[in-house]
Amino acid sequence: MRLLNVKPTRGQALVLAAIPFALTCFAYLLFSQLRLAENPNDKLLPSLGSMIQAINDLAFHADARTGQYIFWADTAASLQRLGVALAISTIAALIVGVVMGLLPIAGTLLGPFVAVLSMAPPLALLPILFIVMGLGEASKIALIVIGSFPFLVRDLALRVSELPREQFLKAQTLGASTWQIALRVALPQMLPRLADALRLTLGPAWLFLIAAEAIASDSGLGYRIFLVRRYLAMDVILPYVAWITLLAFLSDAALRWVQRRAFPWFVAARAS
Repeated sequence: MRLLNVKPTRGQALVLAAIPFALTCFAYLLFSQLRLAENPNDKLLPSLGSMIQAINDLAFHADARTGQYIFWADTAASLQRLGVALAISTIAALIVGVVMGLLPIAGTLLGPFVAVLSMAPPLALLPILFIVMGLGEASKIALIVIGSFPFLVRDLALRVSELPREQFLKAQTLGASTWQIALRVALPQMLPRLADALRLTLGPAWLFLIAAEAIASDSGLGYRIFLVRRYLAMDVILPYVAWITLLAFLSDAALRWVQRRAFPWFVAARAS
């Protein structure tokens, strides 16, 4: 039997998926033990116990100065910024993307502008945002919006333009207006595709968030990472990086769950 025809069972798939993670953890623990055996004060690869202790202090012991539980305060600050920015980007992109894909005039008017805007590196615009909007929350949220909005718009506009034209012709034959076609034909088919586009946007959105927090902020996961780096506190940095990765993974899983529950017809059609 050829390998391309071999499909693992569910149990085998779980084991295979776990192998890279297990090997990575084993390699880290091995090299950490070797470095600590040579130098007990080594900070580059801290032991698992020291990382657990560091996060325990940040997550379950209130800060003496602020009274906050720093780990959870940082998490809440970052998730709030990310959530607001992605909500703005998603709603705006859904409206603009459907209009651009459905109306040739709108596509001709906005298509080149959105294409050029998507090529501008958002991180290069960060100093401009800080100058124009200040160092508050608005500039951080704006950076994520600028980084994610053009991608979402282009993807949705492309998906709308790929819909069978027969659907629009039939709707017009039945007397549907442009507004009705947009709401009842294009929009329902774009919502599950929006979930896919949003999943692909999560990684860059986290990148923009961490960059903005690292430069000008007094809270957030990115702020904390760049604050403790001056002390070479890898026992804090590594767990924070792992926590950010887990949050991004859980966000992706949540979007997939919503897509399966809200649009089972789309998932079934794609699977077939």
